[in-house]
Amino acid sequence: MKYFLYLRKSTDEDDKQVLSLEAQEAELKEFALRDGLDIVAVLTESQTAKCPGRPVFNAMLARIEAGEADGIIAWHPDRLARNSVDGGRIIFLIDTLAVKALKFPTFWFEPTPQGKFMLNIAFGQSKYFVDNLSENVKRGLRQKLRRGEMPGLAPLGYLNDLRTHTLIPDPKRFKQVKKIFVDYSTRKYSLRDLRELTISAGLLSRAGNILSCSTIQLALSNPCYYGAFKYNGELHEGKHRPMISRKIFEECQKVMKDKSRPKKRKLGHLHAFRGLLKCGECGCTITSEVQKGHIYYRCTKKKGVCSQKYIREEKLADSISGILQKSSLSAPWANEMIKILELEKAEETQGAEAWRKKLEPEINAISEKLNKLLDAHLDGTLDKAEYLTKKEEFINLKTSLNEKSKSFSAKPYHWLEQAEKFILDAKQAGIIALSENLPAKGGFLGKIGSNLALKEGEVIIEPKEAWKILYFKTNFAPFRPAGGKERPLTPKACTEMLPGSDSNRRPTR
Repeated sequence: MKYFLYLRKSTDEDDKQVLSLEAQEAELKEFALRDGLDIVAVLTESQTAKCPGRPVFNAMLARIEAGEADGIIAWHPDRLARNSVDGGRIIFLIDTLAVKALKFPTFWFEPTPQGKFMLNIAFGQSKYFVDNLSENVKRGLRQKLRRGEMPGLAPLGYLNDLRTHTLIPDPKRFKQVKKIFVDYSTRKYSLRDLRELTISAGLLSRAGNILSCSTIQLALSNPCYYGAFKYNGELHEGKHRPMISRKIFEECQKVMKDKSRPKKRKLGHLHAFRGLLKCGECGCTITSEVQKGHIYYRCTKKKGVCSQKYIREEKLADSISGILQKSSLSAPWANEMIKILELEKAEETQGAEAWRKKLEPEINAISEKLNKLLDAHLDGTLDKAEYLTKKEEFINLKTSLNEKSKSFSAKPYHWLEQAEKFILDAKQAGIIALSENLPAKGGFLGKIGSNLALKEGEVIIEPKEAWKILYFKTNFAPFRPAGGKERPLTPKACTEMLPGSDSNRRPTR
């Protein structure tokens, strides 16, 4: 009788079961030599037997049916089959006498009814072992998900803590990866720009490779960085330390969806206001050129005839300085306001704890809704698609509330800091207005207002909400004629802010 020597291990990874095939071959050749078995071929395979479809195994059975061999030598029946299809094929070949013998060093088999019965039991035990192992793994994964532990390899910027089975910040890469999100959310950087920044900062993957654009894009789309994670398409709440807020994450998704960023024009230091303004008559961009040693700004007139004339840079700078001066706060006013804000901070700190406790019932209510949602899904009253949609909605809401709670605990007077920053900016506006730094004037003008236009030699702006208080001391709303469109803000009166019994601004009579 002739035999095929069949060797199999469950994986083709070099770092797992390295000695399995070599050990099997040595043992089985000694077994065959001792029992006088004739081996016609040694067949090796590195693939799991959980599912049918092993190419070497199928080819071996085909060769047996063709008469090249009469039997098979293997270490154990579980090397031949761990699924019902392959096990059934072997039993059928024994019934049809295509396979006359199976030889195992650790298992006895004879082609008798009792022998086939025992072989069936061995194949069944092998299948039970695989199925039971799969269920145990799935149960362990479900428990990890309930505890908020993300299965699998930690994303860039995190490490796997093998002791607690959680994600911990990577001390070498955590802040660098966070900077990628912050930079991208500003809309000033493309994926290629971020790649260059990571190279210059020395940020590499754990394997020591340079990060590709696709790797950076994948990281920017990973909800793990704001405290959640997806597993099998389902969003779960994580207990690891978030790298960024969900607001920054959503902003990055918007930037990625828009696939655009402001184009940065490389300007000479002499053309400080080029590209900053639009023509107030036709809407074209205001460009600049040098004539007789002076810089002039004009409409590009790409949309047709425009009556607007040239304006020298000095005059344009004076117009911008006037806007900055109008939107500024004097140093005494600014300093007095900062003192008042410091007192407000002390009061806000006392009230922050009350607000944080007020959020706790809402967070607990959402947790209870998530539990009820899961019960409804398990009972079959809620289909999977609707369950996943509502779960993701609840988890995102809970994440937002947790972020608010943490913000109250960490910095309860955040809005006061914004007010303080605005006052300092308003103070700085007056300083820049009196300076000779033309690029700083242009940059600050964009901070104060939008829809910047140039018409009849004067700069026209629509002040942003906060700056309306200073730019229009008595008229805060845009002028809207009956049945007409909204026009740019124009002051009806320009009065100085006067101290009174409270902080309300009152127009002079």
